[in-house]
Amino acid sequence: MSEGKSWEPLRRELDRWQATGRVARFWLRDDDAVAPTQDLETLLALTGTHDIPLTLAVIPALTGEALAARLAEEAAVAVAVHGWSHTNYAGRERKKQELGSERPADVVLGELRDGFRLLQRLHPARFVPVLVPPWNRIDAALIPALPEIGFSALSVYGRAKPGGRVRLLNTHVDIIDWHGTRGGRGEEELVAELVAELRDRFAGSDEPIGLLTHHLVHDAAAWDFLSALLAATGRHPAVRWSPAPALLDA
Repeated sequence: MSEGKSWEPLRRELDRWQATGRVARFWLRDDDAVAPTQDLETLLALTGTHDIPLTLAVIPALTGEALAARLAEEAAVAVAVHGWSHTNYAGRERKKQELGSERPADVVLGELRDGFRLLQRLHPARFVPVLVPPWNRIDAALIPALPEIGFSALSVYGRAKPGGRVRLLNTHVDIIDWHGTRGGRGEEELVAELVAELRDRFAGSDEPIGLLTHHLVHDAAAWDFLSALLAATGRHPAVRWSPAPALLDA
């Protein structure tokens, strides 16, 4: 693990897990993929080096054969549906949202059905029936209809609330500072969030810990943190990075 002082809390927490023979489940979701880019190559190289399975949330309306060809041989990559076009239909005074109540439900669900079918066709070996709403927001009234168009899970942000009609495979730690620099967040802050998630799981929650990245906007700080984290945890005996399909089958 990194020798930096800011990593010590994570080191101590993982030592606690290892001492009790427990293993924390992690998964990695990266949003907004549309085409092969140098940033995507950096991400694929990084996850490949550390044998970390990756789930790419792909925007159906903006993608095509080029990305499909690039990912065809990437056995450790899964492809999820990232809305339809990543268009904001909310007003200026509201939080951004594509899958909201601003449009008729049948229109929104029709787009999601089209996105599902398109990505399933483009990525037959990589596709997972998981909906990742743009900006992690979806109108609650749409959720009960998701299984009807093929989705088996929904992935948003934050700890899952029990009792929903659709399975949740959420993310919990976002490495990007969206409200400030729009680059990578501080190392100490991110480590503290990871430790908090680990302590929650140690206390009894069985929810996998989801790390959220956005390769197209990573600056040096974001890449450095991701690289250090994957190096620290990739082969740690107290951590298991899991592919999304395995988590859905669990």
